[in-house]
Amino acid sequence: MKSEDFFNSSKRVDIGSILRKSIVLIIMGFIFIGSYANPKLASKKQIALFRNTKTCVVLEDGISYYNAYIQDAVVKYWKSTEYEFIDNTEFEKRRSDSKYSFLVLMDYVYDKDPAGVSYNYITLVLGGSPAHLKDMPELCSIPLSYSDDKNTDFEYVIPAVVKFMQKHVKKLESGRFLASIQGLKMYNRNSEFKDKVLLLNKDGMALYVDTPDRIKTVYPYYIKLMSSSEIKEEIALDQKNILFHFHVGPGESSSAGKCFEMIFDVDGSLYYYNSRKITNKEGDGFNLDDFNNIR
Repeated sequence: MKSEDFFNSSKRVDIGSILRKSIVLIIMGFIFIGSYANPKLASKKQIALFRNTKTCVVLEDGISYYNAYIQDAVVKYWKSTEYEFIDNTEFEKRRSDSKYSFLVLMDYVYDKDPAGVSYNYITLVLGGSPAHLKDMPELCSIPLSYSDDKNTDFEYVIPAVVKFMQKHVKKLESGRFLASIQGLKMYNRNSEFKDKVLLLNKDGMALYVDTPDRIKTVYPYYIKLMSSSEIKEEIALDQKNILFHFHVGPGESSSAGKCFEMIFDVDGSLYYYNSRKITNKEGDGFNLDDFNNIR
């Protein structure tokens, strides 16, 4: 065999070997993804049934600021289905009935979280037969606060969440597979920030990016560092060129649990979503990595 032929033969063998290894890795990747994908995501058939349900908005027991915020937002912005406000007792009666969908506040603890920290999520689920609440078919879920957090700084984000959930269900009709792999990160887009004004919650910023001067060193576009009440006032002006940041986290003093970073516009489009574990090294708050992700 000529040296030239030997080289070509070896090359063919190497390429074939590489292809076989690549296929194996891809298959293993899908197996890995499947094992960690959210098992509650509604099926394609269930998603299609949503528009024919009546959405029951479940109010919290007792006096709750959340009740006032969610009622106001639903009355103003819920357009997808007929809706009704109910209490938890009525929710337990109806939740096995597939003619209903539910907008409900759920308490959730992540698997393998040694601290057992729990979070409140606004969750849109479908009625059905599951015995356990967290096994109900899920359409959308947005973190709102730590379960033990008594602050009500989430008021300004609820209208955007109500709008977003309806958009997300429509997206699921054609994009369920992508959502099952990427979750809410499927919406992340870094090419549309440069022409927007980004309102950052000053109470949700990490160290080293907690002042305008420090932020300018890592993010060259226009920002405003504001309190949650100031962001609420700015959003009320309904300016189409603004984006706003919403943060859920335990605070700088904690080294356990997770933090969540979200960026919405006033129309309820999600521009950025990220979550990560809190550690002694990586504290709470919107950090350098987040800025790098949106530049």
